Amino acid sequence: MRNATRTPLTAALVAALALPSSCSALGGDKPADVAGSPLETSGLTVSIISTVDLAPLWAAQDAGYFAAECLNVKIDVAQSGNKTMTKVIAGEANIALTTWTLLFKAQSEGVADFRLVADATTATPKSNKIVTVPTSPVKHVEDLPGKKIGITSRNAASDVLTQSVMRDRGLDRSKVEWVPVPLPNMADALQQGRVDAAYMPEPFVTESAHTVGAIPIVDVGGTGSTQNFPLTGYATTTQWAQANPKTIAAFQRAIAKGTHDARNDRGLVERLVVKYAKVSEITAKLRELPGYGAKLDARRLQRVPDTLLQLGIIPSAIDASRMIVRQPTS
Repeated sequence: MRNATRTPLTAALVAALALPSSCSALGGDKPADVAGSPLETSGLTVSIISTVDLAPLWAAQDAGYFAAECLNVKIDVAQSGNKTMTKVIAGEANIALTTWTLLFKAQSEGVADFRLVADATTATPKSNKIVTVPTSPVKHVEDLPGKKIGITSRNAASDVLTQSVMRDRGLDRSKVEWVPVPLPNMADALQQGRVDAAYMPEPFVTESAHTVGAIPIVDVGGTGSTQNFPLTGYATTTQWAQANPKTIAAFQRAIAKGTHDARNDRGLVERLVVKYAKVSEITAKLRELPGYGAKLDARRLQRVPDTLLQLGIIPSAIDASRMIVRQPTS
């Protein structure tokens, strides 16, 4: 997630996902008709974080699934999961792609009343790791207390899952110096000694292994309480969800189809990340993929607020099931 200057990845996402609707006669904000049931609006703005793990969204766009649902989807690329939620709260976007940890933290603080629309990614084995470099004083996960650990931001998945890994092993989290670093700069921070270890998702794990000789010390997505942990998903405000149930259902159907394609065609995912995220073909072939999901499961998602509560990040329990909007039946 980069700051003021628009990156090639950001520009590509904006250009590629400004999807014209096949229901052009309806206009951008007039009701559309799908299977005899009019949508509240065909114009839909989705605010996303700049990430390579948008394969289901790209797949839905390329295959025309949004257009088939009479949705004119406009994509807004924000700098962070907090920013995407802010845009939804302000009415600048309708749906936000965000990190679940940040969303439940915001819900606990009363920032807004959110409703959860669709799943996106999960930390599968080997897709998210804590890494170090040969020159670092960190050689094993037990060395983390007292060291500088690179994360994207406090309360983001990188922070929460690193703390969970340490808690599982009885390590003192209070002695860590948490250093926020944008993911594209994380490998340099390791090499330059600005951090002693870093949380990285793919493709940064694969890229940093080649560029700075990064070495994994723990597989976050494949061990302990963080195994297959829910990472990101789509959400909106309660007010917008209540006013636009049919539009949400149309979005869910399109994302579900894109997710099905991404889950069942590794080659498609590789082509999409090369095309839209500008990842090299070699990295695209070598990287471990996250888990792609569309339909939200309340029991699985409950792991997120429960973990935040256990770590003392939120003060009281949150029932995820009460926040989930109606999910597709198939």
